[in-house]
Amino acid sequence: MRTLDDLLAEGVSGRRVFLRADLNVPLDKSTRAITDDGRIRASLPTLQALRDAGARVVVAAHLGRPKGAPDPQYSLAPVAARLGELLGADVPLAADVAGEDARTRAGALGDGDVLLLENVRFEAAETSKDDAERGELADRFAALADVFVDDAFGAVHRKHASVYDVALRLPHVAGRLVATELGVLTRLTRDPERPYVVVLGGSKVSDKLAVIEALLPKVDRLLVGGGMCFTFLAAQGHGVGKSLLEADQVETCRRLLAEAGERIVLPLDVVCAPEFSAEVETTTVPVDQIPDDQMGLDVGPRTVEAFGRELGGARTVFWNGPMGVFELSTFQAGTRGVAEAVGAVDGLSVVGGGDSAAAVRQLGLDEAAYGHISTGGGASLEYLEGRQLPGLAVLAD
Repeated sequence: MRTLDDLLAEGVSGRRVFLRADLNVPLDKSTRAITDDGRIRASLPTLQALRDAGARVVVAAHLGRPKGAPDPQYSLAPVAARLGELLGADVPLAADVAGEDARTRAGALGDGDVLLLENVRFEAAETSKDDAERGELADRFAALADVFVDDAFGAVHRKHASVYDVALRLPHVAGRLVATELGVLTRLTRDPERPYVVVLGGSKVSDKLAVIEALLPKVDRLLVGGGMCFTFLAAQGHGVGKSLLEADQVETCRRLLAEAGERIVLPLDVVCAPEFSAEVETTTVPVDQIPDDQMGLDVGPRTVEAFGRELGGARTVFWNGPMGVFELSTFQAGTRGVAEAVGAVDGLSVVGGGDSAAAVRQLGLDEAAYGHISTGGGASLEYLEGRQLPGLAVLAD
């Protein structure tokens, strides 16, 4: 796979570069202010390197899930403004994705200039299952530039026009973020330094089942928290009250527990409440004493201590998914405690993107404490499952 450094060695001054970035940041629903600019900041090393080399950069990205047509609430206008602030340069936003305004603005770029296209998902063809439809849009993307750089790791598991099809039409390389992500995930899958501990949270077992099946033969310990732990606890015969439960996955969890033995570590206690609310009164109980009329919304202090012991001796850690409903301060302690233990690991610690990365930032934890914070939760998990990611496969051609 060719990388950005290969492209820079060839020289890009005066050349137009189509850069697919992952700028899919969360916005406040009422003000449309960016609440976490981590993905924008992660795109800067590649973008600045291209600017410094004199490239004329056309940036493509998506935001949210618009329904294949322009929608003001998903406009990249706030992203263009923040990107300009971080770069210390004007970043105009094209009025369309790959139409007349995009063509005019791209053609007028000077060396080191940056143009951001409007949300690529405003075009239905971007996510189409039809190769010809995606190909027509990719043709328009390719007409805007001379070379393609993919730095959107969070989208490489998608066979989309701006990720996959444009790479079939232009010389292509992996950006620095994609190369870094790939290097870290390769270390996790090929020859991780041991003990190797994986921490999985989040709401549903079904969302993580494939990665659990793939990782179990490779890990020394798999620590399970979040809403998904209750299906495992039910598989052990415990009542889980009103907690999140996937009844159709109980037998699968029972099989996994039997196969894994002591390698799967479950919570010892949970923080319960009768309802999901910031003001509600909570109780912390052992996992075999969850009241019938309550739901578990975080792991308890004994669990944090036990998980911390497992993490304390680890040399490689991958963490994906919060331990509880960390968005509410009442249920943050479990995620905070485990996140701090992951950050203290003497070895490689990887935060697997998505809600885990959001938790690190929302809880005000030191990002520098972690070996790597991924920008792509779904892409990271699919890579660890051993699946072929279209955006990476096409770069390797």
